[in-house]
Amino acid sequence: MRIKKWCRRLFVLPLWLALLIAVPSAALVAAVLARGGESSALHCASYVLSAYGTAVAVTAVVRAVRRGPDSLALVRKFRGTAAGARYWDNPVFRAEVSLYTGLGVNLAYVAVKLVSGVCCRSLWFAALSAYYLMLSLLRFALLHHVRRSPVGREYASELRRCRLCGVLLLVLNQALSVIVTLVVVRNQGVQYGGYLIYAMAMYAFYATITSAVHVVRFRRYHSPVLSAAKAVNLTAALVSMLSLETAMLAQFGEDEVFRRRMTAATGFAVCAFVLGLAACMIVRSSRALKEVTS
Repeated sequence: MRIKKWCRRLFVLPLWLALLIAVPSAALVAAVLARGGESSALHCASYVLSAYGTAVAVTAVVRAVRRGPDSLALVRKFRGTAAGARYWDNPVFRAEVSLYTGLGVNLAYVAVKLVSGVCCRSLWFAALSAYYLMLSLLRFALLHHVRRSPVGREYASELRRCRLCGVLLLVLNQALSVIVTLVVVRNQGVQYGGYLIYAMAMYAFYATITSAVHVVRFRRYHSPVLSAAKAVNLTAALVSMLSLETAMLAQFGEDEVFRRRMTAATGFAVCAFVLGLAACMIVRSSRALKEVTS
């Protein structure tokens, strides 16, 4: 019983304290790995601290999820405000907020890509920043439609927007195919400076996770505009993973043949998936629009 008591004191911590331990320990491990060199006492200490931070963070998050969001004082205070009550009780408004948040993060990613392209003199980064900017503009147009007209009120108009989004994704996918082909043919790869690659990795995983959540969450609204925004989110996530893979292979991979094959395989898979997604959006929207207008 005494051992169990000490284990609870050691591993069952408040959420804020667990995150306060987990985040710096993860940053320490990233710094140690980036520094390289032979194993030392600092390496071992950072690994142990990171393992402990991960354990207490997972434990704290699981406890918070089991208790529910109302168990957190900050959540209760937020729900007590007018904006918090609307966010919590209106699922459509909550979906809009999450999409606008994703748009803001996406624009920040565009800026980082553009700066990296200028600093590294990389056509690959510059082209990707332009591609992401077009996706951001497309997402903003969809969200503007949602703000102008509530979800489900103008179903035919939403179908037209969804079909147009599919056509634009189809055009943008051709540009992405050209970019990937040039990268594979020239076997280009650009390394991020300093710890920037870890920030890009965090964004790539964030975009992938949020897009997967949106796929499940927005399905219940039966809104063509939200479905189109979901498709744009998913496209941006896949391209970010492709960009991350290219940077990781350039920075840590030594075999040029393997790097070229992996970039070609992943690039072809992403382009094929986006092509199928765009075609599906066009076909389904056209069929539904024909049924609505007939």
